[in-house]
Amino acid sequence: LSMASDYFFPNLGGVESHIYILAQKLIKRGHRVIIITHDYGNRCGIRHLPAGLKVYHIPLGTLPFSSSAATLPNLFCCLPLIRTILIRERIEIFHAHQAMSSLGLESVMHAKTLHVGIRTVFTDHSLFGLGGGGWGEVTGNKIVKGILSDIEAVICVSHTGKENLVLRALLNPDLVYVIPNAIVADSFKPDSGKPLYKGVTIVCVSRLAYRKGIDLLIAAIPKVCAAHPEVQFLIGGDGPKMIELEQMKEKHQSVISPNQVELLGPIRSDQVRDLLVRGEIFLNTSLTEAFGMTILEAACAGLFVVSTNVGGIPEVLPDGLIEFAQPEVEDLVRAIDRAIDIICSGKHDPIKVHERVKGMYSWADVAIRTEKVYGDAMEIEPCPLVERLRRFIYFLCYFCQRLYQSELN
Repeated sequence: LSMASDYFFPNLGGVESHIYILAQKLIKRGHRVIIITHDYGNRCGIRHLPAGLKVYHIPLGTLPFSSSAATLPNLFCCLPLIRTILIRERIEIFHAHQAMSSLGLESVMHAKTLHVGIRTVFTDHSLFGLGGGGWGEVTGNKIVKGILSDIEAVICVSHTGKENLVLRALLNPDLVYVIPNAIVADSFKPDSGKPLYKGVTIVCVSRLAYRKGIDLLIAAIPKVCAAHPEVQFLIGGDGPKMIELEQMKEKHQSVISPNQVELLGPIRSDQVRDLLVRGEIFLNTSLTEAFGMTILEAACAGLFVVSTNVGGIPEVLPDGLIEFAQPEVEDLVRAIDRAIDIICSGKHDPIKVHERVKGMYSWADVAIRTEKVYGDAMEIEPCPLVERLRRFIYFLCYFCQRLYQSELN
């Protein structure tokens, strides 16, 4: 089988880790897996990773003036390369990841075009609006709808994500499966030898962007520091909101001591655990989130979680391990106050929380459930060429109609 996405190592992120670990688990279960992604600098051509995982880095340009790993839409430009790889590797199942990956979506179309019995599966890792956010959302949703009109199975990482994708792409809900992310629990063990401190440390690891609710964080920190002088914030990550965080520290020097808010900058994946165990509370302020891997990692490391109640986050952890807040400043401050009280009262045991989370999420279970999806996809008869053309023409006409209407408006 083949997996394809713009997002893969050496780029770091949740989608990248998901693809790599799932591929490794499927190889251990006896499958032959390859990965197709774009080139990263000098990393071009074929690379071999542990356990016999073969990675094809094909030469495609990424979006200019952007830190995103997504490639420019190429349509048929990469068809010869994709065709050669799929035929050479004798691929039976093609599994694309992430709706905003041009390479993944286009490769699904190319795999179906070969018409050699390749079954296609798609995993969506994010939530997107239904068109109210502008032309970009409308265009993206229509492209996803057109590509997924001829697919055997779709996987979402949460039930909220499933509802979102079914509405965006007008999919048959029976073809959409929910398989949550998992975690390598042994990589996020709490620090059992951690000394006791008088204060409470709140950790936030996130891309510093609007979508991650950094504006909420900027407004909440001065209020929390004024009410709890003993609290310290550790903020890891980089992004366009970094400057505003630095300005917030300078503006509120009267209530924020010099070392009370520490901006750590970019954090490598192998540094996340060491940062998490420095704190007692993990703070997530996302405005939209399909699953929230950092929440799961923080809970596994023994932290009590405070998060905005959005997207698929309520599905991640049970009651008692997380305190929810509405995406409003005052309610977020209330939730942080509640979490501080829980930590100070000694009701939160990091070791017990780690063992509880460890038993809830397993990559081995994710691989078994994904295998079941592959089996169901293989049992579906390929769609006749005439029906595929009918679906594509309907999508193309509808897309052109919306484009024409937007130009008139």
